[in-house]
Amino acid sequence: MKNLAGKIVLITGASSGIGEATAKAFAAAGARLLLCARRLDKLAALHPVFIEAGAAAVHEFALDVTDRKAVESTLAALPTEWSEIDVLVNNAGLSRGFGKVYEDDPDNWEEMIDTNVKGLLYVTRAVVPGMVERQRGHVINMGSTAGYMTYANGAVYCASKAAEKAISEGLKIDLMGTPVRVTSVDPGMVETDFSKVRFRGDEERAAKVYQNITPLQPEDIADAIVWAASRPSHVNIHNIVLTTIDQANSTVFHRHS
Repeated sequence: MKNLAGKIVLITGASSGIGEATAKAFAAAGARLLLCARRLDKLAALHPVFIEAGAAAVHEFALDVTDRKAVESTLAALPTEWSEIDVLVNNAGLSRGFGKVYEDDPDNWEEMIDTNVKGLLYVTRAVVPGMVERQRGHVINMGSTAGYMTYANGAVYCASKAAEKAISEGLKIDLMGTPVRVTSVDPGMVETDFSKVRFRGDEERAAKVYQNITPLQPEDIADAIVWAASRPSHVNIHNIVLTTIDQANSTVFHRHS
């Protein structure tokens, strides 16, 4: 097992859900947390939680990953003591809407593609050259079972996660000959604000997604991420696909009576 104590871990979308749980899990390993999200106030409120969990240090900053210029300038201007990132967790992502492609609002597509695909690329492009130069680093991208099987009314979200899968594979190929590792963590149903965001705050509709199912929790995904990051340096975990026992794939579920 690789020691993560003192390692600088950058997590995007760290203010809630999987990002927050991942920050706590890396904190428990003694890592230094470099956390960003659009909601800086939420991150700042979590600062003492991460310290109590065991983080060696925490530095938060506001960042919208869809803004390429902001990504480039903000990451280039990190304090010197935070600039040598060891682990990048590209967690920021979302789904918007649940409708047929020919009826959907194109604004939903823009938001998903800008965040899930372009945002991932912008942050990766800003961070990975430093990893290559330092001859160490690990990129962990948040994928989904949606990237393996398209489901009805989710074509563009599924396409964005299929793109993440392809980008992760291509990045690993491009990094051959360097010690920089790349992992895609691809969960199925996880109980977060994901569905509430998808349905634009409709909590009743969101709750039905998890009805009579025992979904994965954010901590389950965080555990997988930290496990991948803590493998020996010569071991690269390419993909982790994980679902609740009540899910077989993107379309087959067992709902308890």
